[in-house]
Amino acid sequence: MAAVTQALPTEEVSDAAIIEQSWRDPERFAAVFDRYYFQIHGFAAQRLGPSLADDVAAETFLIAFDRRERYDLAREDARPWLYGIVANLIARHHRTEARRYRALSRAPLGGTDEGHAEQVAGRVDAEALRGPLMAALAKITDAHRDVLLLVAWAGLSCEEAAEALGVPPATARTRLHRARKKIRAALDRAATTPGTGTGTGTGNATATGTGATTGTGTAHGTGATTTGKDR
Repeated sequence: MAAVTQALPTEEVSDAAIIEQSWRDPERFAAVFDRYYFQIHGFAAQRLGPSLADDVAAETFLIAFDRRERYDLAREDARPWLYGIVANLIARHHRTEARRYRALSRAPLGGTDEGHAEQVAGRVDAEALRGPLMAALAKITDAHRDVLLLVAWAGLSCEEAAEALGVPPATARTRLHRARKKIRAALDRAATTPGTGTGTGTGNATATGTGATTGTGTAHGTGATTTGKDR
């Protein structure tokens, strides 16, 4: 069976199969790197900025390689495992992350070249909602933010986020619900406060099942969508 699997194109082999092969042939782990490096790097960049993302992403795969023989082969998809590693590394920089969101909340839309606001808020409402959204992300607890962003930006399901963080699914669901509630309240306040509303009727925002919802449009391809209404 191993010989047959080895002959298959990499895209037809599960992550678990590749990781198992890497136990005997360490070079096979490069296929996992190729599949997921840009996703992991992008997630780290969204949360910490590009200056830290390179090191965090590289360390994520070094740790994964060192731990590959302990990987649970029953889990064919390695994304929750990898996102769990990167989330733990990001946790070392939570103060930096919070400062980043506070800075983004104060910056004019044209004052940042990373496209971060457009990834989270729809283009129509980005100018009005980017600041309140970033401020709200800075204020929620680290545990709540971790679950919310694994779902909204990494595109994991709540169960996969729970697996990544090593918490029971019920705990992840509770944290996600509370995080969404706080983000929704912050954006609703922004939509009804003079000088911060959009005037387009799309400011009533919420973080929904697949991501942070903040108006109209679709966020950068991580599973975060913006629909402009509760679902």
